[in-house]
Order: sequence, then C-alpha cells, then structure tokens
Amino acid sequence: MTDLLKLQETASYNERSLKTLVRAIAMSQQQFSLILVRCNYEQLRQRWAQRLREMSPVPIQDIVLPASVKTLYTNLVANTLPSGSSAVGSASALMVFGLEIVLAIDELMASTNQVRDEFRKNFSCPVVLWVTDDIVTKMIRLAPDFKSWAAATIKFELAVDELIHFLTARADTIFKVAVARKCGK
Repeated sequence: MTDLLKLQETASYNERSLKTLVRAIAMSQQQFSLILVRCNYEQLRQRWAQRLREMSPVPIQDIVLPASVKTLYTNLVANTLPSGSSAVGSASALMVFGLEIVLAIDELMASTNQVRDEFRKNFSCPVVLWVTDDIVTKMIRLAPDFKSWAAATIKFELAVDELIHFLTARADTIFKVAVARKCGK
C-alpha cells in the first residue's frame, strides 16, 4: 500500500509541475523567459514533454541539440529565426532538448553566459531548457548569470517503483549485450 501511495504522490507532484510549466509558458508570451525543467530520465522527459504539447495553449517548437553543438545561442538562432529577420519566428515557445549529450558542454555553458543578453534581444518567447541534475550543476558553475534569469527549476520525478523497473530493465539490457559480445568472440 505504501508503494501505491508513493506512486500516487509522484504522479500528483508531476501533474503540479506540468501545470506550473504550462502557466509559465502562457504568462511569458511576447517576452523572453528562461524556464529550466529538470528531469533525469529520457523516457520520463518524453512523456511529460508530450503532455506539455497537448496542454499548452500556444504552439511550441522543439529543438534537439546535436552532440557536436558548440554554442546554444547560435544553434537556437539557426533553428528559429527566418532568414533576414532579427526576431524569433512563429513559435510562441521554444523547447530545447539534448544538453545532456553535448560533448563540449563546458564550452557551451561558458559561451551561453557570455552572450546572455542576446537571448533577451532576439527571443521574444519563453525558452524551455530540459536539463538533468548534472547540467544544472554545470550551469550554476559556468553560466551563473544566464541561470539567474530562470525562476525556480520545475522538476519531474520518477517514482521509486518506476526507477527500480527502469534500472532493472537497463541492467538486463547491458547484461544481454555483454553476453552477446562474449559469445560472439
């Protein structure tokens, strides 16, 4: 029974986080706003991002960063600004994924901090960055001025039972791959 209560508590927490995120996006229309959404698990992130798209009263443009990206600002500009324009395109909000896979994350964070004023000048919509605990730590250390523009981080969590299931499945997959490699040699 306790596990069911914990699962329900986590579900309620995540629903409140979703409502907070929808409200933050809606209230930030026509102005730059940095919204940090912390979620450490890709499947959970995909699930709640989809729910966000369904609930959002405004269109959201997804941007997935490649691992090779060097700067956040220039990547967002390249993916959003119509040619010859100096303001963001038709999206009412930008949702950015992939910071956790960026190879040169330290350099990306440092450059983001250096050009932070350009975000306000060129993006008149909320920018939602999906981050992990590690990325938030790097942001605090390497891009503190940029991070200071974000209100409290909105967090989505995985229930303990879901986490155990996730870790068990991941361990099984790793074990199967290891066995297959050993047998293939």
